[in-house]
Amino acid sequence: MEEHFFQCPYCWEEISMLTDPSVAEQILVEDCEVCCNPIEINIAFDQGVMVRFESKDLGQ
Repeated sequence: MEEHFFQCPYCWEEISMLTDPSVAEQILVEDCEVCCNPIEINIAFDQGVMVRFESKDLGQ
C-alpha cells in the first residue's frame, strides 16, 4: 500500500488515501476526510507505478 495525497474537489483541502499498486485499474468512491462528501477516484498502475490518479466530485 502507498499513501497518495490529493486535493478534495469540494473543500479543496489536501487529503490522503492508501492505494494498492498490485491492482492495475481501480475506480473507487471515498468520502473526504474533512468535508465528508463522496469523491470518485480513478487510479491506474503500470508495473506498480502510478500512471493515473483522477479525483472528481459526484455532483448531485
